[in-house]
Amino acid sequence: MKKSAALIRSVAVSATLLASASVAAAPAVVPEAPQIASKGYVLMDYHSGKILAGNKENVQIPPASLTKMMTSYVIGQEVNRGNISMDDTVVISKNAWAKNFPGSSKMFIEVGSEVKVADLNRGIIIQSGNDACVAMAEHVAGSEESFVDLMNAWAKTLGMDNTNFANVHGLDNPRLLTTPYDMALLAQGLIRDVPEEFAIYKEKSFTYNGITQYNRNSLLWDKSLNVDGLKTGHTNNAGYSLVSTATEGKMRLISVVMGTKSPNARKAESKKLLNYGFRFFETVSPHKANETFVTEKVWMGDTAEVSLGVSQDTFVTLPRGQTKDLKASFVLEKELKAPISKGDVVGKLYYRVGEEDIAEYPLLALNDVNEGGLFSRLIDYIMLLFKGWLS
Repeated sequence: MKKSAALIRSVAVSATLLASASVAAAPAVVPEAPQIASKGYVLMDYHSGKILAGNKENVQIPPASLTKMMTSYVIGQEVNRGNISMDDTVVISKNAWAKNFPGSSKMFIEVGSEVKVADLNRGIIIQSGNDACVAMAEHVAGSEESFVDLMNAWAKTLGMDNTNFANVHGLDNPRLLTTPYDMALLAQGLIRDVPEEFAIYKEKSFTYNGITQYNRNSLLWDKSLNVDGLKTGHTNNAGYSLVSTATEGKMRLISVVMGTKSPNARKAESKKLLNYGFRFFETVSPHKANETFVTEKVWMGDTAEVSLGVSQDTFVTLPRGQTKDLKASFVLEKELKAPISKGDVVGKLYYRVGEEDIAEYPLLALNDVNEGGLFSRLIDYIMLLFKGWLS
């Protein structure tokens, strides 16, 4: 590809990308999102993070048992780090006694009983057990209060800027608040960071101590959607909430609906959002991690060019029918001069439809370039001087 002297370059998106578009793509006309009867909601594409619909998505709302998603996330991270094992045995304390949570969801564990972490984990995710949450908090961090500190630390890491956790189960507390957008970020993190933990969310029932309880996420039984998670929540103060995720082909959506009036309402409103997203949008992956996107001239190096690309697969979500109009361009921060190390960020990769930039990714060097010899560096230095005078 012939390159101009400018640091801004435009390139065509590959034919492979265009081939991946829906064959029956409709014209790129997207109606307004459906009306959702809730205190707040958001619809996010999992891969690109693009928000496809939302209302009051940054307004703080009590999460109720959606809190358990973060309890579960912390457990998954602790397992990943080798701090706990699913085979660990937990002795149930008085703090985690089922009788401490009358009238609320629980696993029905008894004081002094020994329960495997794997069972408590399912008690949290599938049965929404408040007692199981406290038992796991004490096992991981020694106390519920210390575990809550871990929850808030991970929330900060995930970018949940408008969230504060005050307990591990989600029972009403004036300091326990989150937003639909923050819960979408948490769902994204669960799917991405702790996949073995996330896999449990699609299980429809769990039996402990002879008591079988069913997953409250009724979308798992809906044959019109491929829903494989995540979590319901309810208190009288919070209303009925649901964070759900579903796939269609390679596309995955995350829906968060908070504060509806009934279990049926949270299901129906979530289904409307998911159907809207799959019907009118598509997500494509134009470029793969560590594959050469473009080669660029390197000055004063032992080789003339360096390969540039991205460290992760790129994803772009756009209205169905617009994939054919997708273009890529990149901007270099400055002229590339040796030495360059593999992984150095040298600019940005942009995706554009028409005049609008719709996604961007860091552009990295994919290989090392060492300094060239004295003579070649001198020649390049002189050429750069002339180049600067002429520009």
